[in-house]
Amino acid sequence: MSFLKLFFVLLLIALALFSFASRGDWRTASRESAGIAPDPALTSEAVLHVYGADAWGWRGWFAIHTWIAAKRKGENHYTLYDVIGWRGRNGQRVTGIYRDVPDRYWYGARPRLLKAHQGPSAELLIDAVEVAARSYPWSTQYKAFPGPNSNTFVAWIARQVPELELDLPFSAIGSGYVAQAD
Repeated sequence: MSFLKLFFVLLLIALALFSFASRGDWRTASRESAGIAPDPALTSEAVLHVYGADAWGWRGWFAIHTWIAAKRKGENHYTLYDVIGWRGRNGQRVTGIYRDVPDRYWYGARPRLLKAHQGPSAELLIDAVEVAARSYPWSTQYKAFPGPNSNTFVAWIARQVPELELDLPFSAIGSGYVAQAD
């Protein structure tokens, strides 16, 4: 093995070890609300948010995980739309549509709001997001790079629902997979 290859292998190992040591155990990492989303018990209007947070482990140094949270007018809960790779074990669906905390920490990483819609326009967007999420073509496939992954899912929805006016950041690795599939 050449010196350069050996150097990069050792560098990757060091980065991985440092990352795991610095973020702790994923099982005990914070999954609490970051307090960004309006409380559904106090907000009657529709809310649609797109969030991103640093990916777990060493990938978080350059990549984010994205998801969508929606609350229809009058609802007292949020519905999340996301893709998580571990769900794909044994050919199961990686896509998820479920009630949950909208703005929870992504295994210790504080989420940031990438896009927000509220009020009557959000209600229409939620319907379109629901249709797009259910028609996602890679619902049983996951690959961290180049995709399809969580960012591919959110990018797919953004392409199906251009009214979201969502531009994912460069760190949304896998969002370009949608364009490659066209």
